Amino acid sequence: MPEPTLHARLRAAILSLDLAPGRPLSERGLEPEFGASRTPIRAALMRLESEGLVRRDGKGWIVAPIDLDEIRSLYEYREILESASARLAVERASREDLEALADLARLADADETPEHSIDAGTGFHLELARLSNNDFLIDAMAGVLTRLYRTRWLEVQSAESRERAHREHRAVTAALLARDGASAELATIAHLRGTGERLVASLGESSQRLRATGINLGN
Repeated sequence: MPEPTLHARLRAAILSLDLAPGRPLSERGLEPEFGASRTPIRAALMRLESEGLVRRDGKGWIVAPIDLDEIRSLYEYREILESASARLAVERASREDLEALADLARLADADETPEHSIDAGTGFHLELARLSNNDFLIDAMAGVLTRLYRTRWLEVQSAESRERAHREHRAVTAALLARDGASAELATIAHLRGTGERLVASLGESSQRLRATGINLGN
C-alpha cells in the first residue's frame, strides 16, 4: 500500500483533532513534524484551506476553529438543499437510479470503519443530489459536505451513530422508491436533524477531552 500523501497526513491529523482547532501552524514548524520541506507543506496547506480545514492567519496559518454558529447555519442550508433534492428525485429519477441509491443504503455495515462510513455517507448524499437533475443543487451539496467534513468525521466515530444513520438512509430510499415526495422530504429532514443531534453529542465529548489538555475546541 502506498504511503499517505502529505496532504492526507495533515488532513488526518486535523480530522482526528491531533492538530487541534485554533492551533497556529507554520510551514517551517511543520517541517520536522511531518518530514517534508516548505514547498510541499505550503501546497498541502493551500489545499486544506480550500477544504475549510485551515485558514490564513497573518503570515502563517491556523487550524480552522469549529464554529458552532456556522455549523448550525450549514445544517439549515443543507436541510433546504437535501429536502429539495429528495422531492425532485421522486419526480425525475429513473427507477434504476433510485434502486441503485437504495443499494448504497443497504450495503452499509455498522461494523465498517469511520473512514468507510464517511465516504459511503458522502457518496449517498451526493448521489441523492445528482438524482435531482439540478446542477446547482449538486454543486451546493458538494460544497456543504466539504465544509462539514471535520464535524461529520467526529459524528461517525460511534458505531451506534453509524447504524442510526444507515437506518435513516434506508427510510429515505424507501420513500423515494414509493414515489412519495412528501415522505421522502420528511425522512430526509429527520435524518439531517438526527445527524445534527449526534454531532452535538460528539462535539461535547471532544470538547471535554480537549479541555482536559488545556485546549478549547473552537468558537
